[in-house]
Amino acid sequence: MALFAKKETPKAEFSVLPNHIGIIMDGNGRWAKKRGLPRTAGHKAGSEVFKKIAKECGRLGIKEATFYAFSTENWKRPKEEVNALMGLFKDYLIDAENDLTASGNIRVRFIGERNGISQELLHLMDEAEIETGKRNGTLVNIAVNYGGRQEIVSAVNKLIANGKTKITENDISDSVYTMPDCDLIIRPSGEERLSNFLLWQAAYSEFWYSDVLWPDFKEKDLHSALAEFEKRNRRFGG
Repeated sequence: MALFAKKETPKAEFSVLPNHIGIIMDGNGRWAKKRGLPRTAGHKAGSEVFKKIAKECGRLGIKEATFYAFSTENWKRPKEEVNALMGLFKDYLIDAENDLTASGNIRVRFIGERNGISQELLHLMDEAEIETGKRNGTLVNIAVNYGGRQEIVSAVNKLIANGKTKITENDISDSVYTMPDCDLIIRPSGEERLSNFLLWQAAYSEFWYSDVLWPDFKEKDLHSALAEFEKRNRRFGG
């Protein structure tokens, strides 16, 4: 199975698109519980939705999309669930290595801390980034072992290590994982919080929430979020 398998999707076009969207893939566990399934089944279903939505971002021409896959706090979950998540992640990467041509022009990048991730996974992550690095389509950031506070601290420490004694906002913006700032953050599942996601980049983000659990999230839900974004009057504090 390809990482971004080709499939017919509902067609939609927009006069205004965000340059960068962030998506919190939430609700996998609740989706599984409602069906009497183990949480791992929810994560597997959610992984298929990720592929579809990433591909649709590419079709629409969104420049950058960041998907929140595994947070620094997720290590606290039961070992069995963490192992299952890492197993699914490995499946993504094997798919990426074997059949990246099916993803069209999508580029893949992984953001977050690498401590705690196995060498096997790190090697596969590097391969996926190299294989897609020359493409010029949508940049898909997959946030793994990621936390917004950790990202800011890491950026500041990097600047200090490079000899900076006075740090500006522009310095931090240039040193965090993703650029440009995030225009739209999408969170399904009924929760209405950032959960330590893109804290620096979300300073002037628009937010779109939905009660749809992530495994039930479809292209039409992405379209609804983008249609709402078109209506927003963005003043950036002015």
